[in-house]
Amino acid sequence: MMSRVIEVNFDGIVGSTHNYAGLSAGNLASMTHRGALSNPREAALQGLSKMKYLADLGLTQAVLPPHARPAIDYLRRVGFCGSDTDVLGAAAKTTPHLLVACYSASNMWVANAATVIPSADAKDQRVHLTPANLTSKLHRSIETKQTEVILRAIFSDDSIFQVHAPVPGGQSMGDEGAANHTRFAVSHAGRGLHLFVYGHRALGKQTTRLKPVRYESRQAIEASQSVARLSQLNETNVIFVQQNPDAIDAGVFHNDVIAVGNENVLLYHEQAFVQTSRVIAELRRRFAEINLGAKLIAIKIRATEITLFEAVKSYLFNSQLVTLSPDHMLLCAPSDCQQRPRVRKWLNNLIASEKTPIREVRYFNLHQSMSNGGGPACLRLRVVLKETELAKILQGVILTESLHTRLVNWVTKHYRDELSATDLADPQLLSESQFALDELTQILGIGSIYPFQR
Repeated sequence: MMSRVIEVNFDGIVGSTHNYAGLSAGNLASMTHRGALSNPREAALQGLSKMKYLADLGLTQAVLPPHARPAIDYLRRVGFCGSDTDVLGAAAKTTPHLLVACYSASNMWVANAATVIPSADAKDQRVHLTPANLTSKLHRSIETKQTEVILRAIFSDDSIFQVHAPVPGGQSMGDEGAANHTRFAVSHAGRGLHLFVYGHRALGKQTTRLKPVRYESRQAIEASQSVARLSQLNETNVIFVQQNPDAIDAGVFHNDVIAVGNENVLLYHEQAFVQTSRVIAELRRRFAEINLGAKLIAIKIRATEITLFEAVKSYLFNSQLVTLSPDHMLLCAPSDCQQRPRVRKWLNNLIASEKTPIREVRYFNLHQSMSNGGGPACLRLRVVLKETELAKILQGVILTESLHTRLVNWVTKHYRDELSATDLADPQLLSESQFALDELTQILGIGSIYPFQR
């Protein structure tokens, strides 16, 4: 009897040091809200509310724990010493900008945590997880080691799962994870066509015309190719596509800000890629070849309908597209889409047409995350698993009614209502964060995953 195949959404729990430091150049929301007062408790509860809604629909939902912040272990690696309080005080006094990077809660956007390839598509029939190296931004590059530790704790059976080390090579091999990767299939159980979207070619010639001018691209084709090789994908099941540099300059720092796919559906902006029409034609051709003539449903949004500016401001394409049943998909969109008349009208028309499997839109208030540049899709990592594989992961991270209640109570107990830039030098915030995370590891049964626990 064949094992049932399930898509599991792993959402990142927002960390207790969620703040608006504006560290991400090219991310317009992050830059716009720099220095604003943040609300960590509200941010975490908003994320948990989205998770609970999807779990209540019958979807399999899991969590990824936040990282230890401030990243005292990183500060020690760059020369600070003494007690944790001594390290914090010295960094606050001499390198406040570095301290801010070490306080970032950006690990909540787990679409950048890794690229995940299901066992059905890998030559060795194992699930492959490659943590992103995130070399384009200091505050995000700090995450990679901790992400690998967490993934190894959850996916610990090496006979079923292969957790790789991040792709080495610095900025020349910049990898931003699943935010630039989409798997298409007739169903989650079907053969996958893997779309990798890159911004630049690091090791070969690239014309000036194909480079963004305002912001740097973050994903190198060489990194995408490395992930595909590490994951043991067949070349016939992979396609590499360049992101439109004009979109990058408009604030589209990842592909999941301009396109979203699920199973046999792709929702995309006509300015998403270099030579978009050719890209769509190639995707359709390859999808049909792999799936015995089956059609890829590609839904184009024209710039005359929704501009790049509107796409970035509303985060329409950073919606989470999930399958509720055959021919019934739900688009989980940020409430910002509902508040923009042209975007809301386009979505209403899409649903009313009944011409695609997208039959329903649900709007979520994720204001705290959105203000820092992350929508519904940023907050989750998609992992397609056979039922037998799901049974082998750490069961404590799967969201149940009981776990949701415990996490809500945990957040309410430990998270501050407000956080300002001046609070980051407070030693009490450090001890609060460590105490909370120590308790969380016990709730999830995940073991001693943090440096301060060892």
